[in-house]
Amino acid sequence: MKKVKTIALNLILLAMAIITIIPFLWMLVSSFAPNSEIVKIGGSFWPSEFTLNNYVGIQEKFNFMRMFGNSLFISIVITLITIYTSVLLGFVFAKFKFKGNNFLFSLVLSTMMIPWAVTIIPKYEMMMDFGWLDTYTSLIIPSMVSAFGVFMFRQSISQISDEMLEAARVDGASDWFIFHRIIIPMSRNTISSLAIFQFLWSWEDFLWPYLMINDQAKQLLPVGLRIFNGQYGTDYGGLFAATSVAIIPVLIIYLVFQKQFIAGIQSGSGK
Repeated sequence: MKKVKTIALNLILLAMAIITIIPFLWMLVSSFAPNSEIVKIGGSFWPSEFTLNNYVGIQEKFNFMRMFGNSLFISIVITLITIYTSVLLGFVFAKFKFKGNNFLFSLVLSTMMIPWAVTIIPKYEMMMDFGWLDTYTSLIIPSMVSAFGVFMFRQSISQISDEMLEAARVDGASDWFIFHRIIIPMSRNTISSLAIFQFLWSWEDFLWPYLMINDQAKQLLPVGLRIFNGQYGTDYGGLFAATSVAIIPVLIIYLVFQKQFIAGIQSGSGK
């Protein structure tokens, strides 16, 4: 009976995986097809004609590589800063006992309940007052702290033995030494998990860069992809080709850190 349940569960997971991956496979295959094949009524999954023109033409339609580099730079910077601040705040909330600790942590968690759309106008006005419009500062500063990351690291660091930290203090280690030499190395699985999440969120963010950046030389890739949507039609072949290239960094990061990602989710899910 247990074997039957295992097989049934695996079949359900396989069916869900197939349903999830089919749109991606269709997009990848269609990126090698001309628009006439993509929009053809009654067309098949495999186009009758394959072409590389969609990939060749994306750089001609707009500065694809420049925007790709901009997105890569911003995503990496935001991810690194967010990881550091999340580990630091998680360490403070988990291992430092002070008045108002639980209240402040609850306040941080409460920000996760506020819809992001509610904060757009206040943040936009703040960026205008600071003179940060059309600069990368307006993209990086509001994303420096992640309540989700603080929660993950607070749960993960809480499992580190207090006796180990006290032993380090007896040996003369400062809190900064403990943080950089003990806490960060022991949190590498959770760091990998947050790195994947944060990089993905930063890489695919559209609305905030669209509002903040006007200079095409500074624009990010998700905003640049809208150039394929014209007033009277859409260049689906070019859009699919550009999107296929755009997801490569996310896939690489996940494939490299997938083991640490799974372990980090497990360690951060319970105390």
